[in-house]
Amino acid sequence: MNNIGSLLFDAATLMLTGMVFVFLFLTLLVYLVTLMAKIVPQEQPVVPPVPTNKNKPAQSSAQGNSPQVVAAIAAAVKQHRSSAAKK
Repeated sequence: MNNIGSLLFDAATLMLTGMVFVFLFLTLLVYLVTLMAKIVPQEQPVVPPVPTNKNKPAQSSAQGNSPQVVAAIAAAVKQHRSSAAKK
């Protein structure tokens, strides 16, 4: 059987080696991410194009809907309200 002091020394050496390796890896990772943030440009927000045709009057949403769509929406609202009242 090995001496307990020798086993503790081996365990401490292994622990210290692992901790140094993890510390170096994390330090390298932080520096690489910082370097990459400086190299890669930031994204600029995309500005939607402004319509150039100013002669056309703007249509409201009520004028753009056909009577069939309005009737279908009204029927759906009526059905929803009647089913909600039953509960």
